Amino acid sequence: MKFFINMKYTISHFLIVFFLGLNLMFAQTKISGHVFDVNNEPVSFANIVFKNSSEGCITNENGRFYLESDETWDAIVISFIGYETQEIALAKKVNYDLKIILKEEAAQLDAVVLVSGKQPKKNNPAIDILRKVWQHKRKNGLKQFKQYEFDKYEKVEFDINTIDSALIKSRLFKGMEFVFDQVDTSRVTGKTYLPMFINEAASTVYGDNLINKEKEVLKGNKNSGFSDNQVIIDFVDDLYSDFNVYDNYLKFFDKSFVSPLSRTGINTYNYVLSDSAFIDNKWCYNIIYYPRRKNELTFKGDFWVADTTYAIKDINLQATKSANINWVKEIYIEQEFEVLNDSLFLVKRDYMLSDFAFNKKEKSRGIYGKRTTLFNNYKFDIPKEKKFYDEEVYYYDKDVYDRDDAFWDKNRLEKLNKDERGVYKMLDTLKTVKKFKRLYNLGSILSSGYIEFNSLPLDYGPIFSTFGFNEVEGMRLRTGGRTYFGRNDIWRLEGFLAYGFKDNKFKYGISGKWLLDKKSRLIISGGNRRDVEQIGASLTTSTDVLGRSLASSSVVGTGSNDKLTNINLTSAAIEMEPWRNFVMRLGGNYRTLASASPTFSLDYFDGNGDIQSTVKQYETTFSMSYFPGRKMTGFGVERREANDDFPRVFAQISLGNKNMFNSDFDYTKLQFSYLQPWQIGGFGRLTSTIEVGKTIGEVPLGLLSVVPGNQSYFSIYNTFSQLDFYEFVTDTYASLHLEHNFNGRLFSRIPLLRKLNLREIVSVRGVWGDISDENRAINASGLLYQAPNDEIYWEYSLGVGNIFKIFRLDFNFRGNYLDNPGARKFGVTGTFGFHF
Repeated sequence: MKFFINMKYTISHFLIVFFLGLNLMFAQTKISGHVFDVNNEPVSFANIVFKNSSEGCITNENGRFYLESDETWDAIVISFIGYETQEIALAKKVNYDLKIILKEEAAQLDAVVLVSGKQPKKNNPAIDILRKVWQHKRKNGLKQFKQYEFDKYEKVEFDINTIDSALIKSRLFKGMEFVFDQVDTSRVTGKTYLPMFINEAASTVYGDNLINKEKEVLKGNKNSGFSDNQVIIDFVDDLYSDFNVYDNYLKFFDKSFVSPLSRTGINTYNYVLSDSAFIDNKWCYNIIYYPRRKNELTFKGDFWVADTTYAIKDINLQATKSANINWVKEIYIEQEFEVLNDSLFLVKRDYMLSDFAFNKKEKSRGIYGKRTTLFNNYKFDIPKEKKFYDEEVYYYDKDVYDRDDAFWDKNRLEKLNKDERGVYKMLDTLKTVKKFKRLYNLGSILSSGYIEFNSLPLDYGPIFSTFGFNEVEGMRLRTGGRTYFGRNDIWRLEGFLAYGFKDNKFKYGISGKWLLDKKSRLIISGGNRRDVEQIGASLTTSTDVLGRSLASSSVVGTGSNDKLTNINLTSAAIEMEPWRNFVMRLGGNYRTLASASPTFSLDYFDGNGDIQSTVKQYETTFSMSYFPGRKMTGFGVERREANDDFPRVFAQISLGNKNMFNSDFDYTKLQFSYLQPWQIGGFGRLTSTIEVGKTIGEVPLGLLSVVPGNQSYFSIYNTFSQLDFYEFVTDTYASLHLEHNFNGRLFSRIPLLRKLNLREIVSVRGVWGDISDENRAINASGLLYQAPNDEIYWEYSLGVGNIFKIFRLDFNFRGNYLDNPGARKFGVTGTFGFHF
């Protein structure tokens, strides 16, 4: 009897589970289509919802929409300002390519007040609610507490999208057809996609609002099998940086989008109070928003607001397709907030999808980059010592990257779906396919610049420095390499060999560095280089023994680049990072300098009045560098910067000593530089640099501070585009560089330019300098020293960027010193690169 009862319950449970499974398997509704008006014009930002539900979406600028649900629905409701609301019956669960026509009619709704056009700021209930959100935003979330901590789970995935028969049958995937077994459909765009990469990370985050510090401790990391995924993770983390929807501007892809919850939003968006309903037992209002103008960095979407706390319960943001951003066709963001009590709303889930593509055409193929972040187990007001937040993790813990399934079952806050689980198995198989290995290696070469030898711990490169040209060497060929066991190597050697076909001389360089202590990042380094170089290409001296300026090998320029120098440099240094992002370095270097060209001289008078052509000099240097806000990845002797939005402060003292190695001069050189990027809200990004320096003592031309000119046709930051090399020579200087990229803010408001998505750049540069009579007196180079001491030399540039998405042109104007021989009053320079 007992067996019968247990058997009955087992069968009952089986039947329940079976039918629930069938319901989950088949209870899914998918629809897509376009919404038009009676004139066959697309209706942008129309509201589409399943009837009697809060599940919906908004049409894009072309009137297109896609909507899916795990539930079964039999109708949708379409509404928009100034049009008659329509209800469309769904004949089946999957309905694609619907064409919906809305008839114009003044909307009369009891529960919804609709406002169109440029909205008045009064008598709009949606804006009234938005003002309440502003008033309460500081009372919601983690800022209520002194300290906080929570568990965080992050999942990053990359997919190829728009999978069709042409792609499946293409030669690219010949021999790898099995990967298409994992194809699925995106719930956001309705497009098919093939998962190609997945990374999971579980961590605990600690924060202290009193000292404004936060620290994230990684507990586990799992990825789909590539050997160097951290580069990909850093790329995604930099693009998908953390954000607060309450901020005025949300930064994505180094662009500042206007937040729909910002105080400036009412000048950028239109808002409509659309619905009200209970969500998690909280009465909430639903507000739809959409941009007033095209080609600006804006979103469309909706959000739900609690009626008493005026905290955001749910929000979705979808970037408009006309937004001035490159290589990204779609940006979609969802945030869900958890109600812990009547006054506390905390982020529970964050989802972001980006569609990377060469163009924004509807059917173009691209890559989905998806990040899902979940938060749980919040704890508050548990204080920790300040040093806890300042300490870094210095050692590479292999166990963190090799957690077992039990760990992930416990710490994975969201189960992987079938396709995500299949990615691990699929990529393990894919790595055994020779064709995939070749494609992966090609991508690695293009991204790093180095060719890897799997059988040896050596890389060849950088391949982009293979060819060069200048007046002295003519055509220059360069070969080089480095040791590479892995990204966390504690020591590294690198070197190069080059040959000039005009001077028929070999050049070489070798350097090495060794990380002695990971906690203090104590590093010793040294090397030697014999080369031809354009010295004076920057005011602040580089500490890289193998570093060589771009000006040393420009193929074409505005004039003859014959002011080159033969340099033989030997250096040794020790550095440490006693505090996070604060680096101290003590070094010594010995160099010989001599002209590399018969038309250029570094001659000087020695103490006996004789002319010398070679400078031999030993120099001791001590420098301090500070990078507040810098994020680094890796644990080895070389690390990678994970962000670029931090300031850089540098100070150095250099002491020349005649008593060391039979050197020629005694002097003291002081240098300081400060670079600061400024994100100016929706008006783009300003980069400023201040440099000052002073050389105390008598030194020849080769040791003076030359104001960096630019005789190439490339736009090079921190140089003066309208100056020739050695046009100004100083021993005391102060310079300022300002460059502001408006990111299309101005051009987007000009009708004829709006669709081109051009970006405007304005630059101003100035330098003041002086040179002592003593340094003039020992000059025997034949170069007439001139310093900009009568008045500050200045120039400015007006630039147009994003030409065909990759080119930038700068129109440079010289402000003064127009009477200098050969002064260039106007010039055009340019550059190219892939920018979002």
